[in-house]
Amino acid sequence: MKNTPKRPLAATVILALGLAVTACSGDSDKTSAAGAASPEPSAVVHGHVHGLGINPADSRLYVASHEGVYTLGEDGTAQRVGNSKDDFMGFTVVKANTFLASGHPAHGTSGHSSHGLIQSTDSGKTWKTRSLAGEADFHSLDYAHGTIYGYDSTNALLRVSKDGATWVDRAGLQALDIAVSPEDSDTVLATTADGVAKSTDGGRTFAAGKRPMMAFLSWVTPEALYGMDDSGGLSRSTDGGSTWSKAGSVPGGQAQALTAVDARHILAATQTGVYESRDGGKTFTKRFAVEAGDGH
Repeated sequence: MKNTPKRPLAATVILALGLAVTACSGDSDKTSAAGAASPEPSAVVHGHVHGLGINPADSRLYVASHEGVYTLGEDGTAQRVGNSKDDFMGFTVVKANTFLASGHPAHGTSGHSSHGLIQSTDSGKTWKTRSLAGEADFHSLDYAHGTIYGYDSTNALLRVSKDGATWVDRAGLQALDIAVSPEDSDTVLATTADGVAKSTDGGRTFAAGKRPMMAFLSWVTPEALYGMDDSGGLSRSTDGGSTWSKAGSVPGGQAQALTAVDARHILAATQTGVYESRDGGKTFTKRFAVEAGDGH
């Protein structure tokens, strides 16, 4: 990844998990775990996918990638939102038209090597720096209980903020993704090389990770915690991660991102596409194709 500082701690976790993190068409064909129909050739996102979300203002799917933020245009093509071709990381939708992200400037542009926390209030068209430019690279962001939880891969550290400007440092750990309980601000999960690690004190300390191994997590209701393993296997927990059951399988190979919109509405990205399920992961519809970008 160009313009990205070396992060040996985060890299250790990524290699251990077997991950290579660099990286709406209503009549699309549906698929089971066996495979997925391709969308129209024009519905293509370039670059690895790092985040997914639905904007409550227009119900559109937004895809944060290695080469910008995309959504589906009225003509059925994947359209880059705004002019930025930056590498967007840690993407999350906070509320209508308001997104948070992190990442790095596009190759060949000036500025800090990492954006810290950035915010858009116009659905991703423009972005402003909120804090930690050049200091933090949030590979995972979660907004819950009026608080921003961010995993800073540069410093291998969980950080929290109420206003996006000032931060409190919590536990140091090697992780890939985090998820916060929707009913308890003190319960935080993290995917690690040993399995899913749990904190019950707001991320100040974490117990040792426990299997099954998960790459990404999304916790949308107390009874709907979803986890996706490296190969796209989707699991669900109804007890906060104590036990898991198989929910389905996301087509397309290696996992890249996961977001649960509600207990049955799931967005997931793999190396070949962005997929959507409306039945809790039993079947998936391919919304975008994903192709590696130039020079990445």
